[in-house]
Amino acid sequence: MNGVTRFTSAPGLPAAVGPYVQATSAGGFVFTTGQIPAAPGERTGSFADEVRATLGHLESVLTAAGSGLDHIVKVNAYLSSPDQIDTYNREYARFMNGHLPARTTVCVGLWGVSMEIDCIAVLNPEESVAT
Repeated sequence: MNGVTRFTSAPGLPAAVGPYVQATSAGGFVFTTGQIPAAPGERTGSFADEVRATLGHLESVLTAAGSGLDHIVKVNAYLSSPDQIDTYNREYARFMNGHLPARTTVCVGLWGVSMEIDCIAVLNPEESVAT
């Protein structure tokens, strides 16, 4: 561990709705901000489409930060309805392609989006940490 903290944002994703970046890297880990399927109030298709879009955004953020889906150690998912869990589980399992880290999934009242997902991942050991 080198003590370097790096802040990362990936281009092309929904803009932050507050004063934060999409990921912070510190101590050999990447901590992502919650990713959403589209800008608040916008729909991208079915809920399954939104799960795939959100996980794709998460993958983009991890890649920009020097990590990846296969380096995730913990996922937190926030769904807006218990009726979404079966679709979420199915699409999540497909997207993660056998890599199944620890996970918490809760249903909460969200602000104009169907879901939000954040994670903690290990930095890719080959990634050089720049300041």
